[in-house]
Amino acid sequence: MAIMGLPEEEYFSYGHRACAGCGAATALRLITKAAGRNSILVESTGCIEVVSTPYPETAWKLPWIHGAFENAASIASGIEAALKYSGENTKVIAIGGDGATYDIGFGHLSGAFERGHDFTYICYDNEAYMNTGIQRSGSTPYGAYTTTSPSGKKSIGKEEWKKDLVHILAAHGSPYVANASIGYATDAFKKLKTAIETEGPTFVNLFATCPTGWRSATEKSIEIAKLAVDTGVCPLYEIIDGKHKLGRPKDIDKLKPLEEYLKLQGRYRHLFRPEKNKETIEFMENRVRKNLENLLKYEECGL
Repeated sequence: MAIMGLPEEEYFSYGHRACAGCGAATALRLITKAAGRNSILVESTGCIEVVSTPYPETAWKLPWIHGAFENAASIASGIEAALKYSGENTKVIAIGGDGATYDIGFGHLSGAFERGHDFTYICYDNEAYMNTGIQRSGSTPYGAYTTTSPSGKKSIGKEEWKKDLVHILAAHGSPYVANASIGYATDAFKKLKTAIETEGPTFVNLFATCPTGWRSATEKSIEIAKLAVDTGVCPLYEIIDGKHKLGRPKDIDKLKPLEEYLKLQGRYRHLFRPEKNKETIEFMENRVRKNLENLLKYEECGL
């Protein structure tokens, strides 16, 4: 089905083997539409690599290279250097899940950004190692159940807050980084397009629902991705040449209750047991509100 207001041509073909309701597959449709024909894509090992290229088939309609879990940014750096030497004006885009981006490949990503390579890195962020069994990653949020951060009588699920990778990469001097969600496709497309067309190392973190890992209904994937924004869990913002520009949500007092987002996902089911509900969810909601307050302050102060 076409996504309203976006280019009609599809470069990520139907017929791939992603799970029903896969947010990462929707993310790839947006990414490839933004990239267009004059591009080369590099992808790390992960869910999308597995479901899109079962030998001898492929869902990719653009030049595509598969790297290891850790080195997509390094491969993209080499391609960018070769294109620069040859004088070709082809866009280079590296893609990885949060496991490959936040954790395993972070050193390669940091090095590429420090060196200033002209390419865009996009993380389809489904907040765990979904390809290998739903293990926790640096992107997994506080309180979420995974197979390596299980909930129980003495465990809340994951006990650490999600790594703030967008600001980490902004601190590398990137001219453009952004946080986006597949729930707001037009906003995500614009950010992807801007990142790809901005010279220098750029980054977009694209929030993408995973029904399998989140234990959510397949038909709720877009609704959940929208609620992540509307509750403040996934604020939409850009950092352009070091200055914040905040999109949704702009008003803390109009945030939807966090419970609306959490209740749709089995990975948070344990939080609604009587002995854990109130204290834990209030803590999470306060942390979400504080993060949004900080983003609003950064924008207001021109930071």
